[in-house]
Amino acid sequence: MTIKPIKDLVRCWRLFDDGGTITGRLVERPLAEIAAAGEVLIRGAYAGVNYKDALAGLNRSPIIRRFPCTPGIELTGTVERSGDPRFSPGDAVIVHGFGLGADRDGGFAEAIAVDADQVVRLPSSLSLADAGTIGVAGYTAALAIDAMEQNGLTPAGGPVAVNGATGGVATIAIDMLAGLGYTVHALTRQPDDGWLRKIGATEVLGPIEVGAKPLERARWAGAIDSLGDAPLDALLRTMQPSGVVASFGNAVGNALSTSVLPFILRGVRLLGINANSPMPLRQRIWARIGTDLKPRHAATIARPIGLEALPEAFQALVDGKSRGRFVVRLDAS
Repeated sequence: MTIKPIKDLVRCWRLFDDGGTITGRLVERPLAEIAAAGEVLIRGAYAGVNYKDALAGLNRSPIIRRFPCTPGIELTGTVERSGDPRFSPGDAVIVHGFGLGADRDGGFAEAIAVDADQVVRLPSSLSLADAGTIGVAGYTAALAIDAMEQNGLTPAGGPVAVNGATGGVATIAIDMLAGLGYTVHALTRQPDDGWLRKIGATEVLGPIEVGAKPLERARWAGAIDSLGDAPLDALLRTMQPSGVVASFGNAVGNALSTSVLPFILRGVRLLGINANSPMPLRQRIWARIGTDLKPRHAATIARPIGLEALPEAFQALVDGKSRGRFVVRLDAS
């Protein structure tokens, strides 16, 4: 099959500072301008939409540090050309983090150019569609699971709670955990229509009800937290002895008010997960995503959209009215 070259004008969803008002719109940029930004030119296939992207796109947080800027903290696609011998045209790759979509132009574009040291070659077991759904959300979920297992979590230890269960990271975490044999309890405020069970949850529960006690009934061997604030405190109070909690989000808030008792009486461990990790760790985790952590329900979790639908996706994310992953199809033309 002959692949057409990238067009001279590349469609992007771009943010502008219009006299103090931040606005976003679809534009076309010269390919030569984009290609000058890095050693590896990537033809975009998919870009997942993350909560951070929504905050930036709706100007809810000062994430973008210069304007104009193309947001999007991730992109997966194929190498078009490379000035680095590690990559060749046609290689399937992903890039996320390293200031993408904040300090520099990001993934909501039909093409992007980045430094070779920021590019991860995809495992051959992953399609571009799989990788687009997994993205930085799935990488974060895999990183959290890997860290929890390094701290003693096993399927035999007991159930694992996942809060904010319909969110992008949480849904992929549920899928990954179930694939490893864990019993997964999904915690959500949304009505249970069977969707979370379809992707691997054993039980679907409402938010944790806690009283005034610093320790509540011990329930879970592990927990994945994407909310922060009171929901994270509730998880800490309800962990089993030697339980492990991985925390990486702040969808509810940045604060955490708790006591030392979960840590000194039950030996609970709270692990902070930073997805902007060094390249050797990225490569190891992506290798796991291509093998034992490969999601089984990526097609169910994905919600494909076009670039023009980004504003609606942003709003749904910040309103907590989405489930799964919005995934922008960049090569639809």
